[in-house]
Amino acid sequence: MSAIASAFSRCRDQGSLGLSEIHWYALYTTANHEKKVAEELNRRSIEVFLPQYLSLRHWKDRSVRLELPFFPGYVFVHFALNERFRVLQVPGVVRLVGFSNSPVPVPEIDIARLRSVSNLRFRIEPHPYLTAGRRVKVKAGPLTGLEGVVVRRKNNPRLVVSIELIKRSMAVELDEADLKED
Repeated sequence: MSAIASAFSRCRDQGSLGLSEIHWYALYTTANHEKKVAEELNRRSIEVFLPQYLSLRHWKDRSVRLELPFFPGYVFVHFALNERFRVLQVPGVVRLVGFSNSPVPVPEIDIARLRSVSNLRFRIEPHPYLTAGRRVKVKAGPLTGLEGVVVRRKNNPRLVVSIELIKRSMAVELDEADLKED
């Protein structure tokens, strides 16, 4: 059973999540409003995490570096469900991600993975969501312990880290010597 399915079944079996327990949740936002939503949540003293990457865009007359969200349309928020109305009232927020109209927490390990990758500013890019592949764990270097699926691009190994709840992934270029199979 997947981590998301087990979290959902726990919520269903317990009736609901404890309303005062603090967890990470994924918020679905309107298109291109991730940064505005994150800023407003910060203003309201709600902890938010918006993983971003640098992208170089070229136009006829100039080149521009942009910080874009890894997961367009999603922002991660750390709060207790009894505060959900404060979160849902933020302009640009569509809904909390979950099943059967019940928000499902994002596993802490997923947030920790995202933070470790985005804090180190490796060469990271969004990647199509992967459901199968050779699972590995990083055994050396600054990303030690990170797990994902290995894919190759231009003969270089890339570790694809996926967030199951939102069905999104990102890829990090690594040295093959730093990886070990699970």
